Amino acid sequence: MTSNSSRRRASRAVIDEKLVRMTTAPVRGLVVRMALPTIAIMLISAMYNMADTYFVSTLGTTAAAAVGVSFSLMALIQAFGFFFGQGAGNYIARQFGAGHIDNAARMSAAGFAGAFLCGSVIMVAGLACLEPLAMFLGSTPTILPEATAYLRFILIGAPFMASAFALNTMLRFQGSASFAMIGMTGGAVLNVILDPIFIFVLDLGVAGASLATLISQTVAFSLLLAGSSRKGNIPIRFANLPPARSDYWDIVRGGFPSLCRQGLMAVAVMSLNNVASNFGDAAIAAMSIVQRVFWFAGAAMIGWGQGFQPVCGFNFGAGKYKRVREAFWFCISSSTAVLVVLAAVAFVFAREIVATFRPDDPDVIAVGTAALRYQSLLLPTSGYATLNNMMLQTIGKAGRATILALARQGLFMLPLLFILTPRIGILGVQLAQPLADFLTFLLSLPLGLGVLRNMERAGRRNEVTVVPTDDV
Repeated sequence: MTSNSSRRRASRAVIDEKLVRMTTAPVRGLVVRMALPTIAIMLISAMYNMADTYFVSTLGTTAAAAVGVSFSLMALIQAFGFFFGQGAGNYIARQFGAGHIDNAARMSAAGFAGAFLCGSVIMVAGLACLEPLAMFLGSTPTILPEATAYLRFILIGAPFMASAFALNTMLRFQGSASFAMIGMTGGAVLNVILDPIFIFVLDLGVAGASLATLISQTVAFSLLLAGSSRKGNIPIRFANLPPARSDYWDIVRGGFPSLCRQGLMAVAVMSLNNVASNFGDAAIAAMSIVQRVFWFAGAAMIGWGQGFQPVCGFNFGAGKYKRVREAFWFCISSSTAVLVVLAAVAFVFAREIVATFRPDDPDVIAVGTAALRYQSLLLPTSGYATLNNMMLQTIGKAGRATILALARQGLFMLPLLFILTPRIGILGVQLAQPLADFLTFLLSLPLGLGVLRNMERAGRRNEVTVVPTDDV
């Protein structure tokens, strides 16, 4: 008993030290320290998808298209993981900033339990109707056998995949991005090693790629769960279960923008595959490659924003609004500069990038090269919109954050896809996303600038309650 009390006092001392550091250390250096591990995490997460796409593409256009079809389901699983992780994490960061550690511990258990349960429901429902699910996601009859083979293991791993994303996110919001990075890195490295072994050595084909993903995500889940119990982090305690109804309301408030953003990504990918299927399997494969490339390119920017979020949450909870604004504008300027460079590289080397995946298919190269170049032109505008959304979500501006989260895929991309494609054919498929990115940027300007002005006034008066947590 004494030993347990000593461990808890030591852990509380580490937590208190973390709170002081997050609210007093120089903002730019703090953001960089928080962001470097999260950038690594996002790049590692992107490697899961890129590795599967790269190795499976060597099996043929149909196999590459099958992975593209499955991407929307993986995005949906990730969406629910981020929903519970972001919803709990935003609350945890604010409670840390206010010094309410017990509330943060209760919410951590609620976020983990919700993610695991939701992933289990997806697994059972998906396996019960595997072929209809594959067709619904955009599979064609020629793609169907390989799509179902890939989806089967992805569905089996859904509870672990959703929980891993939730744990990863909650660790980041506790200011423990290094533990989150270790968990995701272990899984990603294993995935890259297992992919060629299962696909080529054991001759499992497309199923081998998804089996490698299942094993690697389960390992990542185990490492992240262990990391949550390390000193200075909040362990997942069954004593905090079942969660109160109010806990899930707080998760909904903080996580619904993420669910909208990631869930609509899944819907958008599914719709894109269905529309692209009218132009053949090569079009599906090409757009799948472009999506994976830009997910990898945007991962660094998203990781930068995720490094900003705990700094934002801790300091907003402590009423230090000047530090929140300083961190926000630092992240905007630096991420935009990086995106300009990445966009230039993608535009100039678009053909070579697409050909890396399907060097012997001129149709895939032609469609993918044009799409990659169109999207790279407006890639730099996505930095401000994404960081704005992250800030609004972290400080509890659920209404504004949800509107912005709905905008990119729901308000703009999907309508553009169905309006443009009947009129200009495959060009409509290629232009829908970049035009949606630009329109989202324009919408993000009024949604975020007013909140930033309010924080500036509140900071000058040093009033903690000036900026309310409910809005639109």
